[in-house]
Amino acid sequence: MQKIHFIAIGGAAMHNLAIDLHNRGFQITGSDDEIYEPSRTLLAEKGLLPKEMGWFPEKITTDLSCVILGMHARLDNPELLKAQELGIKIYSYPEFIYSQSLHKQRVVIAGSHGKTSITSMILHVLKFHNRKFDYMVGARIEGFDTMAKLSDAPVIVIEGDEYLSSPIDRQPKFLHYHPHVMLMSGIAWDHINVFPDFNDYVHQFELLANDLQKASSFIYDETDDLVNKIGSMERLGVKKFPYKALPNRIKDGKTFLILPNKQELEIEVFGEHNLKNLNGARLVLAQIGIEDEEFYAAIPSFKGASKRLELIGKNDNTVIYKDFAHAPSKVEATTKAVKAQFPNRQLVACLELHTFSSLNKNFLGEYANKLNAADVPVVYFSPKTLEHKKLPAITPEDIKVHFNNPNLQIFTDNESLKTFLLAQSWQNTNLLMMSSGTFNGLDLGGLAGEILG
Repeated sequence: MQKIHFIAIGGAAMHNLAIDLHNRGFQITGSDDEIYEPSRTLLAEKGLLPKEMGWFPEKITTDLSCVILGMHARLDNPELLKAQELGIKIYSYPEFIYSQSLHKQRVVIAGSHGKTSITSMILHVLKFHNRKFDYMVGARIEGFDTMAKLSDAPVIVIEGDEYLSSPIDRQPKFLHYHPHVMLMSGIAWDHINVFPDFNDYVHQFELLANDLQKASSFIYDETDDLVNKIGSMERLGVKKFPYKALPNRIKDGKTFLILPNKQELEIEVFGEHNLKNLNGARLVLAQIGIEDEEFYAAIPSFKGASKRLELIGKNDNTVIYKDFAHAPSKVEATTKAVKAQFPNRQLVACLELHTFSSLNKNFLGEYANKLNAADVPVVYFSPKTLEHKKLPAITPEDIKVHFNNPNLQIFTDNESLKTFLLAQSWQNTNLLMMSSGTFNGLDLGGLAGEILG
């Protein structure tokens, strides 16, 4: 029985990998200095929640098979230093996943946006048809207990994140996976704290594409100029599959795929970006043995990944969604999707600026016009979050100028935001709440209940 220790076990990918390995019979320990929900409860249920928060170098012992190091840890982490001193093998989690998938067909889904949704679509279809597969995905999916699974399956589907692998491994996670099948959904500048230069950010995706070997498959969004440029380049022996949105129509707030035989198929997800995501997923699945007929049989029951246009509540007059959108391209695509799905309704779209990039003055200009599809555009940010991230202060006026929208409403405390939203007329009006955070603890379920009555 292998013994593995996780440094920063509370991370989204880290705790899921720890739970999966525990379920397989590995002896798992871990540490962290802060663990939030749902990680905290999920780890506690498996007996993996550290007894106290903090770093304890005495946990690093010579009987460890390896240490898995999370990005949340710092270079001077005492457990990391002890592992280095003892010469214990240290993996980032993408390195570990690769080490466990050397004899599998590796499928990697990459892109600045859409990768979680596409990965989730692929996993849903594979499970629908009882295929054997491993995976790593960035959100919870209905019907899956964890966001990670490693077994003796012949194929693994991995959401390929471009963020750094670990404090001691400063290359993007996706460069560890060496895919046989790779999809690239789109490129839009993100993570400026580690990629302050846009060209350097784009270069990481070029490196991923150039890693493809003979007989591998490259599926890419031909409607994205940067991705199309990378995908169109000749690579010896690499099969190319450009894609765009599947044919569709919208009727009465519902989206229907128009199949090759001209029949219509109602689906749960919607928006131009998701119709492209579906086509990309279809092409990936074709490379691993799923025929189109099997794809179309499975996809109507796909409800989406957690926090991706997730329905909070609805009545005859109002539909309320929450979404993980935070980067400019995601904000624009999600806002346009809800407006296009309900063209005859007003749309109140509220974005929380929560990430390092979104709260950086040098990046705010990337949000110009991104909320323009909303009838009532709203931005919320907490000055405390700026302090916590040690970023220079920004003002509501800074945001109004950079978003380039004279109708923009701006709030810096969630009670004022809640009061504003409750004061709106919700007759024939929808609400979209977008954030990678929590609007500083705002109860979205309770808010929806008050709005819907």
